[in-house]
Parts: sequence; structure tokens; C-alpha cells
Amino acid sequence: MTPAGTVFAKKRQLDALRKRVRPGALDGLEHSQRIDITYTSNAIEGNTLTAGETALVLEKGITISGKPLKDHLEAIDHARALNWVLEIASQSDTPIVEADIRNLHHLVVGNSKPEIAGRYADSARYVNTDVGVHNFPTPTEVPALMETFCHWLGAARQSPQTAFEAHRRLVGIHPFNDGNGRTARLLMNLVLARAGYPPVAIRPEDRPAYIAALEIAQRGGGHATLDRLLFDRLDQTLDMYLGAARQAQDASAEASKVIPIRS
Repeated sequence: MTPAGTVFAKKRQLDALRKRVRPGALDGLEHSQRIDITYTSNAIEGNTLTAGETALVLEKGITISGKPLKDHLEAIDHARALNWVLEIASQSDTPIVEADIRNLHHLVVGNSKPEIAGRYADSARYVNTDVGVHNFPTPTEVPALMETFCHWLGAARQSPQTAFEAHRRLVGIHPFNDGNGRTARLLMNLVLARAGYPPVAIRPEDRPAYIAALEIAQRGGGHATLDRLLFDRLDQTLDMYLGAARQAQDASAEASKVIPIRS
């Protein structure tokens, strides 16, 4: 079975299980997953907060001694952006438009870098790769590229393939001065959520393979390597949700058993 077929089959299993467990049975997992996605997405970009520290910042409002204020603000920003992503995914199936992506970026850097929030790049962006410096499109090219991108996204079918391509294409345009990776991963999760899939985390230990796969795509080597990594992460996430749903189903069945009363 193809990776797409595997995750679709697991999604159907999860959809069926969700109908047989009590409402809210997966709330704990979903809460933990939100914190994990914020921790991992920021860590990939160099944020120094650990998973536990990220949870303390978000759940308790605690300031971690010795850690930069910027890292705290990035955690708060990302968590707020992810909440927005999952909220609009559950409330609306209207096409994602350019204003949505700019608003998403505004949330991603709203506190940490408010001067660039929601604004397209006004300076050159580049990245050092194994084969030299890669230059992203110029600021004057960005508006037209984003218009084309959003036309494609608005007409595309909601699916994991679309989610992964949206991520890849947005990273390739690199429309903002900073926050492009976090925005692209959140957009990916928005498309996944609209297609009925749980959001996924790309972990810090994935970073070398993830960056290498993006570089392959950017220099015209295709996107198969990146798709494999993302499908693998989605597959693992579905396994985690299936395990939690089965445990919740077993607990519900156990609780519903009638214990006979001896006379």
C-alpha cells in the first residue's frame, strides 16, 4: 500500500473509533500534541526552550530563568497561531486565501517580531546549503507568486498531498523576512485538519533530514524525499491517536459493564 493509502486507511479507523468513545476522550492527547507542535516547530528554528519549559510557559505563564525573552514570545506566538489554525479548520471549509496566510504569519511573530508581522519581505532572503547559497525570490516577485500560490491552494483538494505541497511551495517562495518555516508548517497542519487528519510535528531530530529534503526540492531534485518524511510523521501521529482512541474505547466498554448485585 502507498503511504497515502496507509494514512487514509488509518484515518478511516480513527474516524470510526471517535464515534464510539465519549466526547472529550482525546482532549488530553490533543492538548499535549498542541504543546509538542509548538515546541518542535520552534526548536527547529533554534528556539532554546525544552519541551518541558515550553509547557510551563504556555500552561503556567512561567518565565524560564536564563532563557531569552524572544524564546518565550515565540512559544506564546506559535501556540496562539496553532489555536487559530485548528479553530478555523473546525469552523469553516471556505478556501484558504492570501489574507489567511498573512494573518497566520502575523500571529506567528506578533509578539516576537511585531515590526514584520503579516508583511511581505522587503529584503533579500537566502539560505546556505550543501551546494552553496540559495537565493529565494526577490521582494518584488513575492506578491505575484503568492497570488498564484493562493489560486492553486484555493482550488486544490484537501488532502495530505496538498498539505505537503502547500508547505513546500510556501517555503520556496519564502514570502516573509522571518517566520517562513513556522508559517509553512502551520499552513500544512491547517490543510491536514480540514481534511480530517490530526496535526503533525516535525521533530528537532528530524531537522537534518528535513532541511536536506527541502534543499533537494529547492534545487529541482523533486519532492519525493520530503513527502516520505512528512507521510512518515503523519503515519506515526495517526498511530498515536489510534492507540489513545482504542484505550478510550476499552475504558468506555469497561465502565458500561453492569456489575450484578448479589441478593
